[in-house]
Amino acid sequence: MNDSRISEFLLLGISEDSTLQPALFVLFLSMYLITVLGNLLIILATISDFHLHTPMYFFLCNLYFVNICLTSTTVPKMLMNMQAQSKAITYKGCITQMYFFIFFSGLEIFLLTVMAYDRFVAICHPLHYTVIMNLQLCVLLVLVSYMVNVLHSILQSLMVLQLTFCKDLEIPHFFCELNQVVHQACSDTLLNDVVIYLAAVLLAFCSLAGIFYSYSRIVSSIRAISSDQGKYKAFSACSSHLSVVSLYYCTSIGVYLSSAVTQNSHSTAGVSVMYSVVTPMLNPFIYSLRNKDIKSTLTKLCGTEIIKILLALRLKKCP
Repeated sequence: MNDSRISEFLLLGISEDSTLQPALFVLFLSMYLITVLGNLLIILATISDFHLHTPMYFFLCNLYFVNICLTSTTVPKMLMNMQAQSKAITYKGCITQMYFFIFFSGLEIFLLTVMAYDRFVAICHPLHYTVIMNLQLCVLLVLVSYMVNVLHSILQSLMVLQLTFCKDLEIPHFFCELNQVVHQACSDTLLNDVVIYLAAVLLAFCSLAGIFYSYSRIVSSIRAISSDQGKYKAFSACSSHLSVVSLYYCTSIGVYLSSAVTQNSHSTAGVSVMYSVVTPMLNPFIYSLRNKDIKSTLTKLCGTEIIKILLALRLKKCP
């Protein structure tokens, strides 16, 4: 059966144990709601406070938006399958899900790299920060990140569309992950594998190299600061970003190492949850808990909404 006649794939999910499905449904639904509400709340807080209209928060808003989209690409379909007790995803739906996952995961890497450059300019060239990181450059960096990842996603998706698939269409994952889909093909996948690994080197590792370079310069600048208070202030300015980068790359590398070491596909899918679901959920907490500006803005925003609700209730009670 070739790719023109395929109607659907089967997503085997994290576990095939039917007794675990209700618990997994509640767990992933909770994580999804926390991810959407947490990231959306930070975006609204940033937009509402004029003092947070800076390059760093501009990039953060884009990162939070990507977090919501990345999780929404995979989790809702998994929840629907759990609720309907079905594992099916249509061929077109699988290709679409794969396209958007490649796009948003790659975009997150690019945004983390751009944010590392922003922290490099802020700490190493503080007097020229507002001149270098002007609005035009910030918008250009984000647009380039979007365009590169759109082209990359289209390339990978078109190459998958050229493959021929056999009868065994079971994907041992909870979403249509590129590697897993390609390995279901019964036609030659050498070119696909070359493009996948070449793109990983050019995009992921080059981005990581840019982050390492930025932080090597940042560390050198921090060591040159004489006062301990100045060193602490400079380090705290980039500690949240460094935490997110470490979390994302460590979990991503863990996925590929686990897939290379173990033959258990379900364990690989379980590790994938870390960078595709858990990391987007934790990002707003990492930034908000260590950032006084965001915490104060959230406090004001929540306080204002509570006052509005109380006034509305009071007006309803008045005759």
